[in-house]
Amino acid sequence: MTDAGVPGRDPSAAFAPAAASAPATGQSPVTEHGPVTSLGPATGTPRRQRRWAVVVLVGVVIVVGLAAALKVWAPRNAAPVLRPAGLVAVPATANSIAFRWSRPPTGPLPEMYLILSNGTVAGSAPGTATSYRQAGLTPATAYQYRVVAVRGGKRSSPSALVTVRTLTPPISQARLQGAWNIYAKNTSPAHGGRNGSLFWQVSPACTAGPCNVRVHGKDGRHSFKLKLTRAGAVYRGRAVVNYYPCGPAGSSIPDPTTVRFRIRVTGAAGQNQVWAASSLTGTMVGTSRYVSSATFYCPAVTFKAALTGTPA
Repeated sequence: MTDAGVPGRDPSAAFAPAAASAPATGQSPVTEHGPVTSLGPATGTPRRQRRWAVVVLVGVVIVVGLAAALKVWAPRNAAPVLRPAGLVAVPATANSIAFRWSRPPTGPLPEMYLILSNGTVAGSAPGTATSYRQAGLTPATAYQYRVVAVRGGKRSSPSALVTVRTLTPPISQARLQGAWNIYAKNTSPAHGGRNGSLFWQVSPACTAGPCNVRVHGKDGRHSFKLKLTRAGAVYRGRAVVNYYPCGPAGSSIPDPTTVRFRIRVTGAAGQNQVWAASSLTGTMVGTSRYVSSATFYCPAVTFKAALTGTPA
């Protein structure tokens, strides 16, 4: 008896492969090539999302990198050149001044400072300096300054104005020099004196400061030379002047007059870097000796005059 004779059976069933049964939960289906591995649901959306996520991430990295590069390579904003402040005068001399200022409170120091006086550059100082001194100035004179900071070819706005004054020396330090007009007022009219004017050209015996002087004087048509010796503000000296001869014309004899001068400088002013005398007072006393000839004589005579003088 064969299987074929068994009612209800397919003779080929013995040779046909068994129908694949549904896999149990959690198991992969089996094919003739082995088990089938699942790659997820049969839809393309998750792969596209991952691709866009990668693109966005790369874009963010590029943007961040560019920002960092720009931060590194972009030029930095230069710090402003700050205006110098805190200018104040410091002790001066008769021929020099000095003043100081403060360093910038923040930022780099300037490369240099320009010192302005009356709108023009009077000097300069390095960027590390906080003071300035100028010499060769005129005594008893006020000077005004501003300071400008310079860095990288750029200038700050000018500082506030500072006024500095050179010292005023005593009158005794005044230098007697130059041309003078001297007025002589007769104080002994009974002895024949008269009022008049003298012209003096005064030359100091030193190159600077007060000292002895030489005078080339002129009294009307009479000229004389005089040396005045200085003692503080007072000068003394004498000259011999042939004012008038003794006797009638044609037979007169010399009668020179010795004139003694005492003058005092009473005023002074700054003048071209010099503390120069600007006024004087004094006296002059002239004495003529007794002289005579066989037919005439001239008695001794003394006259006095008060002097006042100003530069010509």
